[in-house]
Amino acid sequence: MVEILQQILNGLTIGGVYVLIALGLTIVFGILHISHFAHGSISMFGGYFVFFLVTERGLPLALACLAAMAAGFVLGVLVERLAYRPVRDDNPINAFIVALGLTMFAEGANLRLFGADQIVIPTGLQSVFRLGALTLTELRLYVILVTVALIVAMTLYIQRSKTGYAIRALAQNRNAAILMGVDVSRITMLVFAMSSMLGVAAAIMIGALFAIAPGVGEGLAIKGFSVLILGGLGSIPGAIVGGLILGVTEALAAGFISSAYKDVIAFLVMIVVLLVRPQGLMGKRS
Repeated sequence: MVEILQQILNGLTIGGVYVLIALGLTIVFGILHISHFAHGSISMFGGYFVFFLVTERGLPLALACLAAMAAGFVLGVLVERLAYRPVRDDNPINAFIVALGLTMFAEGANLRLFGADQIVIPTGLQSVFRLGALTLTELRLYVILVTVALIVAMTLYIQRSKTGYAIRALAQNRNAAILMGVDVSRITMLVFAMSSMLGVAAAIMIGALFAIAPGVGEGLAIKGFSVLILGGLGSIPGAIVGGLILGVTEALAAGFISSAYKDVIAFLVMIVVLLVRPQGLMGKRS
């Protein structure tokens, strides 16, 4: 029983990272119906950037993280303005092709700027806490706390702010939102900026918990889309629930079966859920 609870605790940590990736994809898909495949690779830039600032420039980790998230915000604006806006009202296949091109560009840029070596972001967080029979490292505790804080801040912003009302209105009925005076260009640009900022936060956590290397961003995007489908397309609560379920399933599979099959088992669980609820856990039947 203790081992099960320990694996669930571990799974909630990585599940929180998946939630951050999926939230970014969810708000983009909910408004523009764009499958932003480059999200993972662009997010990885933030992880590499933090490593560079900490190891090469000697910045404190917290300051480096804030700088990387600010860079992610700017990158999101540029991606929307330069890549997606020109094809926003075209055939969806154009946005799909742009997304694939952006993925290759981002992977190539990361490789060119930061090299092909695997890196781990140094944090200096070495303490281990005991919760009865369970153990929790200081790093994982910080990951959980930061993840919860970002999810709460994001949810409150979407639910309570004036811009959040505009985002939800645009996601529910684009034409009606435009008639009510919503500035579509400003909102979509802001959504991409928020999406990239959350992705960078997730990439930093991946880089601190495990490692960053070429190709990790693409895998992270696949996990994000899996969560998106599992939770329900465009559903923020669905992204939260789906991410945690995927993380816990992976941890249990790695702990009790084999880490080599954890991805396979997690996707099998996702397929079983979708067979019962094709619209996803929190999605609405169209």
